[in-house]
Amino acid sequence: MPYSLEKVIRPNILQLQPYRCARDDYDKGILLDANENAYGPSLLEQREGDLHRYPDPYHVQVKKSFIKLRQLPSVQHVFLGVGSDEVIDLLMRIACVPAKDKIMITPPTYGMYSVCAHINDVQVVKTPLIVENGAYQLDTEKVLEDLKANPEVKLVFLCSPGNPTGTCLSHASIRQVLESDYEGIVVVDEAYVDFVDKEEGSVAQWVDQYPNLVVMQTLSKSFGLAGIRMGIAVGHPDLIQILNNTKAPYNIGTPSAQIAQEALSEQGVARMMDYRQRLIQQRGHVINSLKSVQGIGRILGGNDANFILVEILDKDNKKTCNIRAEKIYKYMAESLNVVVRFRGKEYGCEGCLRITIGTEEENKQMMAKLQESLTVF
Repeated sequence: MPYSLEKVIRPNILQLQPYRCARDDYDKGILLDANENAYGPSLLEQREGDLHRYPDPYHVQVKKSFIKLRQLPSVQHVFLGVGSDEVIDLLMRIACVPAKDKIMITPPTYGMYSVCAHINDVQVVKTPLIVENGAYQLDTEKVLEDLKANPEVKLVFLCSPGNPTGTCLSHASIRQVLESDYEGIVVVDEAYVDFVDKEEGSVAQWVDQYPNLVVMQTLSKSFGLAGIRMGIAVGHPDLIQILNNTKAPYNIGTPSAQIAQEALSEQGVARMMDYRQRLIQQRGHVINSLKSVQGIGRILGGNDANFILVEILDKDNKKTCNIRAEKIYKYMAESLNVVVRFRGKEYGCEGCLRITIGTEEENKQMMAKLQESLTVF
């Protein structure tokens, strides 16, 4: 039986007549249809692009560059959002009835899923990852069991590589969820996928095979463009159309689109790949350096992102210690001007610091300050 979106999308969203904006009809000529300022922007210097005009509602050229990079079938498979956070929010709004429906997350995971659920008055079912020995993999049997016990779950969020785990979920486990009798939407968050240095990377090319799959990516991480807030959803064209119907008419501004287009050009992608390789190399150096530091425990997870998750041990070097880890985190930030992230309160991350991989010089300074902190506490 073919998959039916009607089973998961809210009826009012399916019936929605989207706002038709001026640029949907015409975008050339003497444009006197959108109440724009004909004299132009009130800037001291003129900048590239017609900033006094409303932007393209869909930014087709950006999407064409993206599908070329990711080898996707068409622009109809791609949605652009204001960061992945807008994609997360829109998916909840189109699928989840407030105070009735639920989402599923797999802790430890990205915190915005739960925050967005709370804002939308959507309940959260938590099915933890298998965390023993830093595995951070899906407990697929428990996931499917919890989905059967909670038929109100409309969205399952799977973060791969995970945050804060830095670990790719096995493709077999993701397929197991997609090929089960679950009728909701499976969202795979691939914000860090370009830092995966092994065969199992993106599942974005699966979207035609699995019409209930949405893959989220972003230009914030590997492309180094966190400041333009460009999130991307890849999915079946029918589902992408619903997202386009629901979004704000001009959600992506012209400057952000221009920068994204430049980053996705042949030269931009080449530069991204160069930076990616440098960060992967630096990741290996940091991991090797940490292994010989007294007071450092295991480097957990698969190390598939541009950060690592590392245990801080107690003074006797016998077991992980949340108190010491948090003290070191605060001391480094407040006294030594090096900011990492304390993650010890997350499930399966006791005593852990999450350390983003920096430049070679930044990593050297981080290592020196971390070792200094370990002698203080």
